[in-house]
Amino acid sequence: MIWLAVATFSTGIDGYVLAGLLPAIADDLNVEPALAGQLVSVFALTSALAGPVLGTVTSRWERRGTIGSSLAVFVLGNLVVALAPNYPIAVGGRVVAALGGCLLNAAVTGYVIALTPIRHRGKALSFVLGGWMTATALGVPVGLALGQSSWRFPLILVSVVGTVALVGILLRLPHLHLPAGSLADRLRPLRQPRLLAGLLVTTGILCSSYTCFTYATIILSPAYPGGWVIIAIMFGYGVASMLGNAVTGRLVDRFSAPRVLTVVLSGLLLNALLGVFTFAVGAVAVAGLVWFFAAGIGNGGAAVPQQARLAALAPDSAAIVMALNGSAISLGLALGGGLGGVTLAAGSPSYGLLGVAAVVLAITLALHVVVQRQGAGISPGAGTGSRSERRRSP
Repeated sequence: MIWLAVATFSTGIDGYVLAGLLPAIADDLNVEPALAGQLVSVFALTSALAGPVLGTVTSRWERRGTIGSSLAVFVLGNLVVALAPNYPIAVGGRVVAALGGCLLNAAVTGYVIALTPIRHRGKALSFVLGGWMTATALGVPVGLALGQSSWRFPLILVSVVGTVALVGILLRLPHLHLPAGSLADRLRPLRQPRLLAGLLVTTGILCSSYTCFTYATIILSPAYPGGWVIIAIMFGYGVASMLGNAVTGRLVDRFSAPRVLTVVLSGLLLNALLGVFTFAVGAVAVAGLVWFFAAGIGNGGAAVPQQARLAALAPDSAAIVMALNGSAISLGLALGGGLGGVTLAAGSPSYGLLGVAAVVLAITLALHVVVQRQGAGISPGAGTGSRSERRRSP
């Protein structure tokens, strides 16, 4: 599983580092900063639209080959961006990278779910998804530091890490063939309103997170001016995310995934409400870091129970469901950044973003409770299948 974690590490760096380098990108490619920001939006939009399609088309492919192919496309796209002489080529590279990245994340998660016994699934997901969290803690600060010389260096770093992961995957990862079935059988669970509502919970979690995370520098700027201080704070946020991911990964193996997710969402909502109050009274220096790091723990901790719950809802369509979940993540990223921008443009103080996030979290928690109650009569492991039902080749 180590090489899968390295692969998600590379996608994690790519997902976070560009936003901190937009001014340098704009200067080098001779475009406005707002247009340079579309390199992030293009990636998210492509992922959201292409994820379900690619997940469906490749759902019957051998899993190791799917992971390797998607990772190779992701690496190629990042190399195109890193070497792009102009803005249009950079946009094209981001589209290519997104096509590989959205399929990669879905394929990796589906592989782990299919290969791991139910009782160890939370810990396994936590380990693999920990690559993304580690990227926030280590990869992003390193990438931003490299970006002080050239914005292209972090993308080269992503490509190098991705290539190392690709070699490891091709040499060490076992083949995995999932039961054939028909495409209609695989798509049938997607007709369930409960599953679609569960995917909207993913969107809500990411929307609330990125309403604040996208503008964290602005929110914390009254006490922390930026530069290397912000890089250090981002490192702390990443460590907090890793901690949340590790803890909930083990809790999911002991308790039901919906129960763990209820606690995480409730904690995030309480943290946002307390954050609004403390920012409003001017307690930014200490309380601001407490809010930010607590949000990191909660946001990092939400991924494992949410994915485990979605897998239990449609165990025979894991590849497709994880692709849809990737689209739900991308949609949440886009909505969060847009909602935060509209809030600030309307004249709200920066800490008002915490209030907006709290509203989104309240709606998300209510939706999560509805999804949980609809399945109250279903055992946590129902329908997940057994390892004997899967066929692997050496």
